[in-house]
Amino acid sequence: MKVLGGAVVAFVALSSIAACGDKGSTGSDSSAGPEKKHIKVGLAFDIGGRGDKSFNDSAAAGLDRVKSDLNIEIKDLAAVAGESENDKYSRLKMLCSTGYNPVIAVGFVYDGADAKNGPLARAAKECPTTKFAIVDGGTQADNVADLTFAEEQGSYLVGVAAALKSKTGTVGFIGGCQVDLIKKFEAGFTAGAKATKADIKVLTNYLSTPADACKGFNDPAGGKTSASGMYDQGADIVYAAAGGSGTGVFEAAKDKKALAIGVDSDQYNTVTDASLKPVIMTSMLKRVDNAVFNFVKDYAANNFKAGATVFDLKTDGVGYATSGGQVDDIKDKLDAAKADIVSGKVTVPSK
Repeated sequence: MKVLGGAVVAFVALSSIAACGDKGSTGSDSSAGPEKKHIKVGLAFDIGGRGDKSFNDSAAAGLDRVKSDLNIEIKDLAAVAGESENDKYSRLKMLCSTGYNPVIAVGFVYDGADAKNGPLARAAKECPTTKFAIVDGGTQADNVADLTFAEEQGSYLVGVAAALKSKTGTVGFIGGCQVDLIKKFEAGFTAGAKATKADIKVLTNYLSTPADACKGFNDPAGGKTSASGMYDQGADIVYAAAGGSGTGVFEAAKDKKALAIGVDSDQYNTVTDASLKPVIMTSMLKRVDNAVFNFVKDYAANNFKAGATVFDLKTDGVGYATSGGQVDDIKDKLDAAKADIVSGKVTVPSK
């Protein structure tokens, strides 16, 4: 009965949003759109949504640029912790059925357990004239663009930075959920660290699995506990690819007088608590904002492309942050490592 009740509440909430139009949006709206192209862009967030200071906020930044730079109407909708695949499908279906085109799904969760029959696949099939995009997905439908990233390449660079900066010879990696996507971050980070210092020790932990809905992306307490344990084991730098849980990792770094590496956004600039800035040595940048903005820009120019587009170091789809100045003294080595990857001299593993 609790499950049924939750589904009914989710359905009623989505129905109310559809009935009220823009007034029901959980995000930003602009009534002005291009005169010739009446485009309305809808975006569905992953868990954490606006304010996660990481993955979702990067997508939000791209959407906000769509509104300000392209003068296109936008709507974004939040996700709810513990929701079902049907809830995700209903969110996408509501957007396309109320005239939003294109529609962007943020996160692999919109693929569902089976990308061929998951939330996005269902919505794309039932809204064949709507163009969709999914960040980190692989739905592979004729009206879906899969926006993917070479996370392993950016993670390799921060792995190099960690090895160069570590004084103990031990560093750590914390993943939000034990899925192939996050394992790419781990693989790149470990490869970069080992290529720089062969005997460096890399501690690894994942905060959740798909079985518990990947809740580790929004578990700051869990992130703090995991990072504290790594610092106690001798790590002096921990890289967190864990969304909103990264805040807990930063808090642990502060408590232990150690360092941490952020992810997706430049977290030195996005972290709310200014006292955490000094522990954020760098961040692996995943330019979801550019991917979202460029997708909409191309769509507006009638250049929609279905299938996978990969954003890598060569296209500045990934990279590393320099805010705070803590990697300024090794920037030449990081840029040399980047050049080796771009030229093909170094191939970064993704597993």
